Amino acid sequence: MRSRLRSVLAAMAMGLACAAHAVPGHAAGAVENAAGLALHGEPKYKPGFAHFDYVNPQAPKGGEIKLAAMGGFDNLHPFILRGIAPAGIGLVFETLMTQNADEPFSMYGSVAESISVPADRSSTTFALRPEARWHDGRPITAEDVIWTFETLMREGSPIYRTYYGDVVRAEKVGDRQVRFTFKSGGNAELPLILGQLPVLPKHWWEGRDFGATTLEPTLGSGPYRVAQVEPGRAITYERVADWWGKDLPINRGRWNFDRIRYDYYRDRGVLLEAFKAGAYDFRLESTAKDWATGYDIPAVRDGRIVREEIRTEDPRGMQGFVLNTRRPLFQDRRVRAALGELFDFEWLNKNIFYDQYKRTRSYFSNSELASSGLPSPAELKILEPYRGKVPDEVFTTEYKPSETDGSGNIRANLRTALDLFKEAGWTLRNGALLNAAGQQMQFEILLDDPALERIVQPWMRNLERAGIKPVLRIVDTAQYKNRTDAYDFDVTTEVIGQSLSPGNEQRDLWSSAAADVPGGQNLAGIRDPAIDDLIERLIRAESREDLVNHTRALDRLLLWGHYVIPQYHSDKNNVAYWNRFGHPAQPPRYGIGFPDTWWIDPAKDARLASLDRGGR
Repeated sequence: MRSRLRSVLAAMAMGLACAAHAVPGHAAGAVENAAGLALHGEPKYKPGFAHFDYVNPQAPKGGEIKLAAMGGFDNLHPFILRGIAPAGIGLVFETLMTQNADEPFSMYGSVAESISVPADRSSTTFALRPEARWHDGRPITAEDVIWTFETLMREGSPIYRTYYGDVVRAEKVGDRQVRFTFKSGGNAELPLILGQLPVLPKHWWEGRDFGATTLEPTLGSGPYRVAQVEPGRAITYERVADWWGKDLPINRGRWNFDRIRYDYYRDRGVLLEAFKAGAYDFRLESTAKDWATGYDIPAVRDGRIVREEIRTEDPRGMQGFVLNTRRPLFQDRRVRAALGELFDFEWLNKNIFYDQYKRTRSYFSNSELASSGLPSPAELKILEPYRGKVPDEVFTTEYKPSETDGSGNIRANLRTALDLFKEAGWTLRNGALLNAAGQQMQFEILLDDPALERIVQPWMRNLERAGIKPVLRIVDTAQYKNRTDAYDFDVTTEVIGQSLSPGNEQRDLWSSAAADVPGGQNLAGIRDPAIDDLIERLIRAESREDLVNHTRALDRLLLWGHYVIPQYHSDKNNVAYWNRFGHPAQPPRYGIGFPDTWWIDPAKDARLASLDRGGR
C-alpha cells in the first residue's frame, strides 16, 4: 500500500515539545518565539514538562531488534520519485518540528527551537537550535534549511510542490533564523506543515546528483544512522549514542533500541512462518484469517509470543478499489456506482475475515471527521454554493455503500447495478454487458500483493455475473509503483490515509491540479471544481469545529462521486511479538508507539533466550 506524505513526514518528526502561546492583543493568534504550535487552541504540553505522557522515561537503552518488510528496496534517498526507499529510513532524518502522538495536530520544536507566526498567517519564522548537529558533527544551519526547501521544490518528489505550493520563498533573516513567506494569509496549517520539513545537509549533497537513486547512506541528523545495507534484502540502523537530541524532553523514553534491522520477504505466507520461527520480533497483523487461525502454536500458548489488540483513535482513512477516471469507462458516475453494488462486503466479512472488520463508509473513518446521516445545518451552509453542481444525493440522501445479507446471493444488488449500467448505455445481452458499439465491458485490476487476490476474486465473480470481463494482474512492487506513478492502471486497491487535521495534503489527494502530476496521490484522477473550491475553504478553516464541518462536507462530495468502492477497516491494531519487550501501559491516542516508545526488558529477554525461541 502506498504511504501518504503526511504520515511519512510525521514518522520523520522527532523533536522537542513545549507549549505555544498566543501573544496578548492579537485576536488572530500571533505567535512569537514559541517552542510549539497547535492548529486550533493550545498545545497540550506546557513549558517545563518532563516527557510525553505515553512514554516510560526510565526505559532502558540497548539491544537489537529484527523487523520484516515486504518486497525490496533500491534507494536510500527517500525524497525523490525514483526508486523504492527502505523501511525505517525516516529514522535517519530530523525535521524542523515534530508531532505529538496524543494530540490531533500540534507541532513542537526539533531542529527549530522556536517558531513565530504573525496574526495574519502570511509567513512563519523558525529559529534553529544551536546544538542541532549532523551525524558528522557539523551544525545544522539556516542555509541547510533554505537549500533543502528549494531543492525539494525543484528536484524532489512532486508531492512537495503540491504540499508546499503556497510558499513563495524561504530566506535567512538572522544568524539562525529562516522565514517562509506565503502567497496569502489565512492558512493556519501552513506553518505547522512547514515544521514537517525534513532538513538535509547542503554540504553533503554538493557534487552529488540529488535526482539520482543511491545506495550510499545519506547524511542525516536523526536518532539513527544506516549501519549496514544488503541491497533489496536487509538494512540495519544503529542508534546514534551522542545524538544531539537525546536529552530533549520529548525524546526521553524514546528511541531505546541500539540497532533496528529490517529483513525483506517476497511472500506474505513465508513472512508469517518466519515470525513464528523466531526470525523477527514484532508483527502488525493485517490479515484477519491469520489473526484468527494462524497463531495456534505452542509459542503463543506458553507465552513466548504475546498477542495484543491495541485500540486506536487514528483515522483509518479509505481502503477501497480506486477507479481511474482518466479511463473513459470510469468517467460516468453511474458506471462507478454500479460497480460498487457488486462488491459483497458482508460475504467477505463472514467467510474470509471472521467478522473482524467494519464496512468503511467515509474517507475519514474511525474519527469525528467522518460524515454520517444527512448534512447538519452547518454542513448545509458549507455545501449550499455547490447545489446543482454536485450530485443531488449530497443534500437529500444518507450515504450507504451497498449491502447484502452475506449469503452470497446478490440478486437485488445485481438488478440495481444492471439498471445503472443501462442508464449509462450498457446492456446485458447473452451474458455479456455491451455498449452501443457491441463491445463488452472489461478492465484490469492491478495489484502488487498476492494476498489481496482472495479479496478481489469474489468481486470478480460478481462482475462476471453482470457480464463484465475483469482481468487480474499481480506485479512486483517496482512495476506497481512505476505504473501507479504514471496512472497506468484501470482499477487498483489502495489505502488512502488521513490525519486528524486535514489540510494542504487534500489538494494532492483530490484536486484537479494534482490529477496529472506524476507520482501524485490523486489516483482516481478527480477533476471537480466544487471539490477544488471546498478544499481551499477547508484549508482556511478558522476553528476545530469549522474544520470538522468542512471535512465532513468534503467527505460527502467524495463519497457521492463514487470514485472509490469502499472496502473495510478495523478500529484496533492486532500485534504479535516475541516476549522480550516492555512498553508503556497506555499507548498514545493515535498509534501504538512502536518502535519509538518500546524497549527490551532485560529479564524477559534473558528468559526468552534460555528457551527454544523457534520451537512450535
